[in-house]
Amino acid sequence: MKRYESGVKMIAASQSAVYSMLSDLNNVARLQDNLPADKVQDLRFDADNVSCSVSPVGTISLSIIDREPEKCIKLTTTQSPMAMTLWIQIVSTGDNSCKIKLTLEADVNPFIAKMVEKPLKEGLEKIADALTIIPYNS
Repeated sequence: MKRYESGVKMIAASQSAVYSMLSDLNNVARLQDNLPADKVQDLRFDADNVSCSVSPVGTISLSIIDREPEKCIKLTTTQSPMAMTLWIQIVSTGDNSCKIKLTLEADVNPFIAKMVEKPLKEGLEKIADALTIIPYNS
């Protein structure tokens, strides 16, 4: 397994509000309009699962497998070209602020590791950036 980490991102919302929002995948609906329609299609979700078709990768499905209240949400792929586990770590920095960091472990074939490393790192960073602009307090 190869590990990739996003940078630490600041969010202007409480740790509790961020955890509450991110631990229920029904809230993906808030991000739907910000996703590139040419890259992400057929988005489906419920409280514990999210699935979409990503061009040119194919269908990717994730399920929440662990929740550590207000601190961490762990997801794993149930359908993907490669097995992946994603952690969203949330740390309070005050009453109305927190920071997050995403960690991805991927079962990357050594022959394609160099080809997928940059897109995986960039994708992880884009997801982390997207999580900073969600309106958590509304």
